Amino acid sequence: MPRFRRLLRGALYALAGLTLLGVLALGTLYFLIAPKLPDVEALRNVEMQEPMYVYARDGRLMALFGETRRYPVDIEEVPERLKQAFIAIEDARFYDHHGIDYKGIGRAVWLLATTDAKRVPGGSTITQQVARQFFLSSEYSYTRKLAEMLLAMRMERELSKDEIFELYLNKSFFGNRAYGVAAAAEFYYGKKMSELDLDEMASLAGIPKFPSSGNPLSNPERAKLRRDYILDRMAELGFVSAAEAAQSKAVAMHAKPHERPVQVYAPYVAEMARQEMIARYGPEALTKGYHVTTTIDPVMQVAADKAVRDGLHVYDQRRGWHGVEQQFDLAADEDAATAARRLRPIPAQGELLPAIVLGTGDGRANLVLGDGREIELGANQGWGSKSPATLKRGDMVRVRQIKVETKPGEEAKAGEEPEREDPPRYRLDQLPQAQATLVSLEAMTGALRALSGGYSFAGNKFNRATQARRQPGSSFKPFLYAASFERGFNPASIVLDAPVVFKDRRGHLWRPQNDTGNFAGPMRIREAMVQSRNLVSVRLLDAIGVDYARKFISHFGFEPEQLPPNLSMSLGTASLTPLSVARGYAVFANGGFRITPYFIDEVKDRDGARLFKETPAQGCHGCGGTATAAGGQAPAPTTEVAGFDLGPAPGQTTAPAADAAKAAPVATVAPKPTLPANVKLAPRAIDERIAYQMTSMLRDVVQRGTGTAAKVLEREDIGGKTGSTNEHRDAWFSGAGGPLVTTVWVGRDDFKSLGYREYGGKAALPIWIDYMRVALKDQPIVPNEPPAGMVKVAVAPNGTLIPEGTGGVIEWVKAEDLERMESQIDYGIDGNEVPSEESFDIF
Repeated sequence: MPRFRRLLRGALYALAGLTLLGVLALGTLYFLIAPKLPDVEALRNVEMQEPMYVYARDGRLMALFGETRRYPVDIEEVPERLKQAFIAIEDARFYDHHGIDYKGIGRAVWLLATTDAKRVPGGSTITQQVARQFFLSSEYSYTRKLAEMLLAMRMERELSKDEIFELYLNKSFFGNRAYGVAAAAEFYYGKKMSELDLDEMASLAGIPKFPSSGNPLSNPERAKLRRDYILDRMAELGFVSAAEAAQSKAVAMHAKPHERPVQVYAPYVAEMARQEMIARYGPEALTKGYHVTTTIDPVMQVAADKAVRDGLHVYDQRRGWHGVEQQFDLAADEDAATAARRLRPIPAQGELLPAIVLGTGDGRANLVLGDGREIELGANQGWGSKSPATLKRGDMVRVRQIKVETKPGEEAKAGEEPEREDPPRYRLDQLPQAQATLVSLEAMTGALRALSGGYSFAGNKFNRATQARRQPGSSFKPFLYAASFERGFNPASIVLDAPVVFKDRRGHLWRPQNDTGNFAGPMRIREAMVQSRNLVSVRLLDAIGVDYARKFISHFGFEPEQLPPNLSMSLGTASLTPLSVARGYAVFANGGFRITPYFIDEVKDRDGARLFKETPAQGCHGCGGTATAAGGQAPAPTTEVAGFDLGPAPGQTTAPAADAAKAAPVATVAPKPTLPANVKLAPRAIDERIAYQMTSMLRDVVQRGTGTAAKVLEREDIGGKTGSTNEHRDAWFSGAGGPLVTTVWVGRDDFKSLGYREYGGKAALPIWIDYMRVALKDQPIVPNEPPAGMVKVAVAPNGTLIPEGTGGVIEWVKAEDLERMESQIDYGIDGNEVPSEESFDIF
């Protein structure tokens, strides 16, 4: 046999042997790997990570939460040319192969054999990339590659090409936390996919290969090279013309960050929603694409934030300039751009921008903002009497843009070129040292309509509405007065406003004082509320008992342990959150029911299926009775409310027999309203008649007491109470108007004094007024009609009944209280009297 034939035969045998060995090896690997491969059928129902969306009550976006930006889309929504851009660069034969591109594999093998490279491009189809993204790791090994190929073939058998392509477009990472092509289009160009230009489509298609190091923001030069290559490939494959490709290649790279626009800015509430959703559904709540609708009213929320900031700035103007925020040691040759970089970690707060002083002279100051812009402040752009020229280089201050109002007649006429805008002007400003919070609820349901947790969420994420516990001062008195009315007192009862001394078990003396320092002598409780007399509150609490008062006041929603077990409680020394105080005041406004504040109205999943819908238990004027355990209306009125005897039921129609001769008026009878079947009645906290009396007194506080500034709202249904604490550490105003109950607190986080005479009526009430002016626009007036079981009486100055029409004051009292009004109670006329130390412990 010729030598050549023997060599050829040997080569053929060797090749056959190697082929057999290869097949055996591949078969072995297949039987080892195949059983461990996942079921690709799961890709039909895959749930991709998607952020949580938080909306205001009208559906406008408040916040997005989650590690990833992803908005999954159907393949039909993707423009044809955008799909072609990805095919051109990733897998030109995608619609022709069955999961594996053998030409690509051959090219990759050849490169491995002929070069020293350990990793080579090519060889992975779009199907293989989807297999790797969903099921495999990114390690580089032949075993992983084989598993990837096997999965790709399985996927091609189970899924259509469009289904696979859709998974790829939604799963791929595009850098900057953007996952999926829709999120990438929004982030880099601020557009929907249908709005993208050809050059933008090609730029997006080039990102997944190098999402971090080659995206248009991190490396625009590299991204442009890849974009231009993709455009050339699209022209080569016939997807676009050569002219279109050339035109798109001439476009400059113009990507920049675009966050999804927040339409309603309520960061404190958004953070509350985030925490609540995690508490309900676990950490995965931020990745399942939940849509959370809150109860926040956008108009009211904007008004709340503005009222808080404006009120704090007005307060700050009264207190004067308190110095620069901090000082940087700028090098002598440090330029504006370098100085601006120092401001990167310092956020803007409200409308106040951080700025560094570069130099001063001629009554002016030159500054640089965080974005590198240089501005100049003239002599008339200082803060109050503070001239910008008194600043020094390196001072970090705050500036606010001056809004220039366009005068009538200055608008550009039709057909004329508008004048070029002047550069914005700024004024020196400062962050207020005080903080404030505002919380506003619907009194009947507890729905949160607006909440501002402080001056700026960017500056401090501490939510003072829900997390700060502060002393309410005199704004706590309505709860104490309500407790006394349950014990037989009424607005016309006479209590002595005179000095009093108490002694505790250790012999320490306590001499409570009125804020004014004077004493009014015997006075009606209504007047004591209007004038906010401390000594009347102390005597009332002593008369009804501390233990009783704590139990009764806890029915407003306060925890008993939050209420001091001593007489100091009468002066508002409890530590309460503003939200809890607002909830308590809602009891007076809604007929005596304890509502539960809520701010999440509805939760839907990514497909729009409802997971949760709030059905709040509500208050009800005239409903009477108590709520059953299930929250429904009890079958009949009861005289038992939270463990206290209310006397005759609200439905009684006559005054007590003992007073029949004196009390000619007959107790009121009101028809009982019928609630819709799907409405639950909230638990009753206090007698509705007491709620009526307290509402009447709170309205008097506005008409002629410490809250008279609120008369500017020109509404007869406005009522509330101011509050201040020792050394003016806290200033409050809580009250109701229309359907809303609103609480405002002003104070300092470090518990320092707000300053001399910074009372609730001065520091907090203006914020309340500014907010309610907007919140109550077009809201109907809420009347305060006496409920069933009350009697209209005339009361003499000494608290005794007199015939109506003969003088005195008119009051509505509970029918069973008439006989109590005939007896005079001694409340301790002697101001030096010291009750027995066994009767109480004030500290």
